[in-house]
Formats: sequence, C-alpha cells, structure tokens
Amino acid sequence: MAIGQLPIRYAIAVDERDLDAWAALFVPDVDMGRHGTGRPVLREWIAPMVSRFYRSIHQICGHRIALGSAGPSGEPETATGQVYCRAEHEVGDRWIVMAIRYDDDYRRVDGEWLFARRRERHWYAADLLERPQHVDFDSWHSSGESPALPAVAPTWAEFWGGRDVTPVSTRP
Repeated sequence: MAIGQLPIRYAIAVDERDLDAWAALFVPDVDMGRHGTGRPVLREWIAPMVSRFYRSIHQICGHRIALGSAGPSGEPETATGQVYCRAEHEVGDRWIVMAIRYDDDYRRVDGEWLFARRRERHWYAADLLERPQHVDFDSWHSSGESPALPAVAPTWAEFWGGRDVTPVSTRP
C-alpha cells in the first residue's frame, strides 16, 4: 500500500507545486546524474520544469508493482513498478495532454518506501485540439526527443516486425 501511494502523492505534489513534498518522496541520496545527488539538487532541477506550465492535472490510471528480494529484515527492501498517467498542462493558451508511463525503482529507507529513480516516458504530448499523429506525437517538444513509447518495449518490434502497418497507422 505504501508503494501504491507514492505515485498519487507525487501527482498531488506536482499539481500543487509543493516542491518540498515532491522531493521528500525520493531517497535522500537520489542520483541526479551530472547535476549531483540529494533532494536539494532534485528540488532545484524540478522548479524550472514545473514553471513551464501553469495548471496541471496528473491522473494516475494504473500501477504495477514487483517487490524485490527479501533483505536482512526478511522483508523486501527494493521494488520496481510502472505507473500509467494522463497528464494535462496549461501552457499559455494551449492545453497539452500527455500519455505517460513512469518506470520506477523504489527503495525502503528507515522503514519508508521512496522513489529511488523515476523514468518518465511518453506516448504523446499534444494540445487538446490536436491529433497526436498530426504533430509527430509531440507538439509541446517537452524533451527534445521523440516519445519513447511504445517502441521502447522489445515486444513491440517483435509483434509488428515484417507486418504492413499502413492499415492501422499513418505514422508508425
């Protein structure tokens, strides 16, 4: 249950712009790559990100959790998960809708489950009045890269490989 609450608490913290609550959901030594480690670094990194839009609504649509091996206490100390989310953002006069999957690593610290790492992956980001395929699935250009989903899954290429997809997609 504690792991299941993390994505909901994350969504509320982002939507309320409660950066302290948001950072507290992560392990104290969270690795921010070239930016450094720790919650203060994470907080500094997220502030400009959530300043790119005014209102936001992050709706959690589903959550899969896989517990890791038992630690010295006999209980799992790590877990992984995938969280589906529909997020909406007010960006000026646009209303950007994103289909997101978060790929999470969780770790128990002093009895509390926290995010060790979150990887945000998108299917699309498009204004409410746009069709995602008409804007190459990213009219917001939020990451500077094409959305990773669904192609990041090895089963995707295995399933569609060698098939004619033109009857089902104009932008494979």
